[in-house]
Amino acid sequence: QVHLAESGGGLVQAGGSVRLSCLASGIRVRANTVGWSRQAPGMQRELVAVQPRIGVKHYGDFVEGRFTISRDDDRNMFYLQMNSLKPEDTAVYYCYLNQLGNEYWGQGTQVTVSS
Repeated sequence: QVHLAESGGGLVQAGGSVRLSCLASGIRVRANTVGWSRQAPGMQRELVAVQPRIGVKHYGDFVEGRFTISRDDDRNMFYLQMNSLKPEDTAVYYCYLNQLGNEYWGQGTQVTVSS
């Protein structure tokens, strides 16, 4: 059974940094597309970052160079490093993995940025 578990969320002041982690079980991170999305209250879920199996990483326009997605295939984990956080980055962040069109999602982790 595939399971993705996020960790690392919490409360941070504006301008601060947070690193989110996603641990995958039941599926190999290696050779699959991984990514992060977020959903703020009353808003639609939006793409934050995606790292394809092969190719260039992509980020939402709002990221503006502040976030970095990375992966550790040996640990079967991937990460989202978020710097220069803004109050508008407050949201539930979800990790996901796409294997040949099949998507798997974590339960989400709350990130709250105080002004």
